[in-house]
Amino acid sequence: MKLWSDSFRDGGPIPVRYAFGKHDPKDHFALSDNLNPHLAWSDLPAEAKSLVLICYDSDVPSQADQVNKEGMTVPADLPRIDFYHWVLIDIPPNLGAIVEGEFSRGVTAKGKPGPEGPHGTRQGINDYTEWFRDNPEMAGNYFGYDGPAPPWNDELVHRYHFNVYVLDIPKIKVSGAFTGTAVMKAVTRHIIDQAALTGTYHIYPHAKPAAE
Repeated sequence: MKLWSDSFRDGGPIPVRYAFGKHDPKDHFALSDNLNPHLAWSDLPAEAKSLVLICYDSDVPSQADQVNKEGMTVPADLPRIDFYHWVLIDIPPNLGAIVEGEFSRGVTAKGKPGPEGPHGTRQGINDYTEWFRDNPEMAGNYFGYDGPAPPWNDELVHRYHFNVYVLDIPKIKVSGAFTGTAVMKAVTRHIIDQAALTGTYHIYPHAKPAAE
């Protein structure tokens, strides 16, 4: 299959309008437009019954004690973990594309509705659900897409992976507030093709890419 985006080039920076947060010269951080990016696909196998889209950040700090703390930076060599930004399933193969802003426009405090999405899709919860769990102004279930917001003091440029999986089944056996981990366990034996794009994003002005 072929996968591409009109919103960013593979391996290149993700524009700020697709981010949850952005740099603010006074306060370090400000909310951004949080639009989902455009994605399109073609040349699917004839056996394709549905698609799955998983977007995750592979560079989230494994420890939070230095995150967004004045006078500190998160060191680039700190071990990193994954953070799910978008879990979208039951995508009709003939849909062909996801339009910019079709699934997300702006930041919604205290969660976003789901799992039902446009075109008969279903959306799982992203990891902002856990991130905001103890924040009374933001806590809730965040279904669907919420874009990049790496720590404003992180020395590392983060990588965001948009993985699309082609399945030989029309529906995945998950329900309710399902997670990316649950989806990947459910589809392991049903993937017949896949493709991926990667974009980068940072808020800390002096952040650098990971060493090759």
